[in-house]
Amino acid sequence: MSNKLSVNRLTGSLGAEIEGLRLVNLNSEQIATIESLLHQHLVLFFPQQFLDIEAHVALGSHFGPLDSHPNLDNPFTKHEKVFELAASHGGVADEWHSDISFSANPSKISILNMIECPEVGGDTLWASTYAAYEALSEPLQELCESLTALHDAAPHGKPEINTIHPVVRIHPVTKRKALFVNQHFTRRLVELSHEESNMLLDYLVRWIASPKFTLRYRWHKGTIAIWDNRCTQHFVVSDFNQQRIIQRVTVMGDKPEAAAATRWQPYVRKENVGASSRYDQQLNDTLGRQVLTLESNRKK
Repeated sequence: MSNKLSVNRLTGSLGAEIEGLRLVNLNSEQIATIESLLHQHLVLFFPQQFLDIEAHVALGSHFGPLDSHPNLDNPFTKHEKVFELAASHGGVADEWHSDISFSANPSKISILNMIECPEVGGDTLWASTYAAYEALSEPLQELCESLTALHDAAPHGKPEINTIHPVVRIHPVTKRKALFVNQHFTRRLVELSHEESNMLLDYLVRWIASPKFTLRYRWHKGTIAIWDNRCTQHFVVSDFNQQRIIQRVTVMGDKPEAAAATRWQPYVRKENVGASSRYDQQLNDTLGRQVLTLESNRKK
């Protein structure tokens, strides 16, 4: 390992920029160092790496099995382990989210390679969901720990791809508790009525985005970012009008562990009384199917 390794913290809640380490041909000590830094800072930035696609994939493979994207196709680069996103007028990932949270075993780590970036704009924000959970009052922490949430791939046009996760998860390595709901993929708090769910879920996603839990990073071509999806969320600022191309490898494999047992049965409306739209009923039907699946699995 280089003796010149430099770690520059970016905010009080999360984020560090790392210099003095090349991300190619890593040895076991260097991989362990990256993992340790990731658990400490949640998102790491490595400027001026300029990795080619095979080096990028090799880097991701050190941390677990990879998947490109279950629902979206790459615009240019065809590689089964790489997800590519290109835009020139904003509109990319501009809602807070944790990558692929609609999966039963969502992404644990994402590694992004900035291929092209605008001169101005297109920054990415990250939030610490550790810090967001820890800053809640004790009564609200206790309530959230006893709830689950329905996540689906409706933003990708596939609402039938869905799963239920705990609202508060325990990180498998650090054992810290983190909120695990997000603006983009979380549809419903399972044990609450539609109206109650809307109220609390809206509060939680806005709370996670509070400035005191976040950092904003300005990109430069060739930068590699590594972040932990189990305890962060991110958001792209769609304020650019030049080419922005990213390539990402996604490390899969973690099934969220609940911070506490769910104390209540799922709330399923028996009649469509007071539903505000057809979408509400469709959502209720989806939740009902999920509940039946969960009950069936419990009996096995």
